[in-house]
Amino acid sequence: MEPRTISRRTLLNLAVGTSAGAALAACGSSGPSTSGGGSGNSDGGAGAATYWFLTGQPQEGIRANVVAEWNKANPNNKITENRFQNDAFKQKIRAAIGAGQGPTLIWGWGGGGLKSYVDAGQVEDLSDLFTKDPSLKEKRFPSSFKAATVNDKIYAMPVETVQPIILYWNKKIFEQVGVQPPQSWGDMMALVPKFNEKGIAPFALGGQSRWTSMMWLEFLFDRIGGEEVFDAIFAGEPNSWNHPAAIDALTKAKQLVEAKGFQKGFASTTADSNADQARLYRGKAAMMLHGGWTYGSMKKDGGDFVKNKELGWMNFPPVDGGKGDPSNTVGNPGQYLSISSKATAEQKETARQFLTKGTLTDAEIKAWTDAGAVTIAKSGEAGIAASPDAEFLKFVYDTSSKAKVFAQSWDQALSPRQAEVLLDNIGKLFQEKGGISPQDFAKNMNAVLGK
Repeated sequence: MEPRTISRRTLLNLAVGTSAGAALAACGSSGPSTSGGGSGNSDGGAGAATYWFLTGQPQEGIRANVVAEWNKANPNNKITENRFQNDAFKQKIRAAIGAGQGPTLIWGWGGGGLKSYVDAGQVEDLSDLFTKDPSLKEKRFPSSFKAATVNDKIYAMPVETVQPIILYWNKKIFEQVGVQPPQSWGDMMALVPKFNEKGIAPFALGGQSRWTSMMWLEFLFDRIGGEEVFDAIFAGEPNSWNHPAAIDALTKAKQLVEAKGFQKGFASTTADSNADQARLYRGKAAMMLHGGWTYGSMKKDGGDFVKNKELGWMNFPPVDGGKGDPSNTVGNPGQYLSISSKATAEQKETARQFLTKGTLTDAEIKAWTDAGAVTIAKSGEAGIAASPDAEFLKFVYDTSSKAKVFAQSWDQALSPRQAEVLLDNIGKLFQEKGGISPQDFAKNMNAVLGK
């Protein structure tokens, strides 16, 4: 998700396989902010490259170990790494790159942020790496490359992990009410009054955080109109927010709010506090649409909820009559490493070698899997079976690897300016009473298309 929300959403609590449910930060998308900081230094000759990345365990340790292993094997072409907290990283990386003083290796989320670097000529075209060695692309999920691609050229190497958005449900509550998990949007709407009659919120939502509501729109746009609806928006096509499928999706979201689909007071509930998750595992809400990272925090904080297999999960169901492929998903298709165009020739060569030989090694893949994450490497499936959370991780792997489209979260995909206007209008659309109309939402968003 877009960097403007980074402080509240970078720490992805996906560490389902670690003791105490250690949190996995990955893609600037959701969860509480990380802590800590510092830097590591090494001397590596003329080809020494620099690399900045985020703090927060266990992901910080995994990244640091990857660099250490590289430096051990490449003493004449070392990488100097510097570590930053989330907010500091976002501030420093943009300022440094804009001044031509950024690191050789630029870690990020792809999408709109990457496009801004490309438009300013600040990152290298990496397409030839994949032409020279097709296995680099073949070993990664195909869906991870869309956010790395600008104008049909690849400007970043997809790395690390995936986090799709998932529809969770409380099996015990469903059994008590005597209903089945929804298989369509119509089923979801039909369940709303049934749970409300029992005093149970149909869906938990941390609405104050705004990006949580965005996940509903992302799926509705896709399921109703297919990927081309948001693709037109991303491309800045005039009035693309007025596409009939877009208006239909916005209308359906508004109808869900008006039908009391979310808990009372959802607009003042924050996702940072995990209060939305607590409603699900405490039986106060029947369902929740949220990121894969919440499994880990529900396992950690939800008592025996996950252990007793009371948590169910599924991909977002189709919308009746919709064009979207039901295998599609949304969320975070990976993290990304680019090479600064301002680096020296020697630094660029070290960085290119690191991207092709030093990332997604067998050791790194194992480290992420042991931490409870699913990497973008196809070979990662082999290590999932040994995890105590194999069933959930296999679901995440299958959803991510088999999705025909893994759409990047909108506030990552769009420019920072569009993302902030988007989140502002989402807050207004999802007001418990009143709020703006779908038509006003579209009008406001059309005004910043391409900006």
